[in-house]
Amino acid sequence: MTTGNGHSQEPISNLEYDFVTVLHNKAEAVKAYDSYIKDAQEANSQPCVELFQKLRQSDIEQAQEIRNHLKEVLQHGKM
Repeated sequence: MTTGNGHSQEPISNLEYDFVTVLHNKAEAVKAYDSYIKDAQEANSQPCVELFQKLRQSDIEQAQEIRNHLKEVLQHGKM
């Protein structure tokens, strides 16, 4: 909803919400990978350990990029 001056009355924009949601999902994935890595180690499967570590690192890098975008959106309303 917008006011007469064009400003939203919502506490958070759709774009801000989207980035917060994606960042949350990435954080949950990174946390889950720790368990998956442990399971692969217990199964003595080094290829699986390495794949889970690679996927975890990729999600960490993506989360950092998402944080940068979120920061810009919070400061400027868009990129």
